[in-house]
Amino acid sequence: MTRKRGRKSQPASVEGLPADWRQRAKTLRRYGGETPATAIERCADDLEATIAERDETTYSLVEAARESGYSADHLGRLVRDGRIPNAGRPGAPRIARRDLPRKAHAPTEPPPPLADRTCRRDVTNAQIVQSIIRKGIE
Repeated sequence: MTRKRGRKSQPASVEGLPADWRQRAKTLRRYGGETPATAIERCADDLEATIAERDETTYSLVEAARESGYSADHLGRLVRDGRIPNAGRPGAPRIARRDLPRKAHAPTEPPPPLADRTCRRDVTNAQIVQSIIRKGIE
């Protein structure tokens, strides 16, 4: 579950950290480091509990759409068809995070608001003329 990078191994994912930490605790114990080994195991337990709690979080269809990259209508169809378990109640579906499909190209951050984007339509005629004067007509 770990991949090698240089001399240290890196966990493949956050979910893989607890197992990696337990392995490190085992190594520490082998060399007499009982106290740090116990501390690392407790951290692994805490992380596992946090991951389990996160995976139990449920989203409305609108929230799930934002998180997954799929539309709320599509997710609703998947729930109605039984392809995704309904973590809510009939008429008010919810989707557990662990069951949430994710588009491969879903953005991790939303794009900036449209007001922050410069668009040709936002340029005034005066700005166009000034640009032509400065740069010349190409």
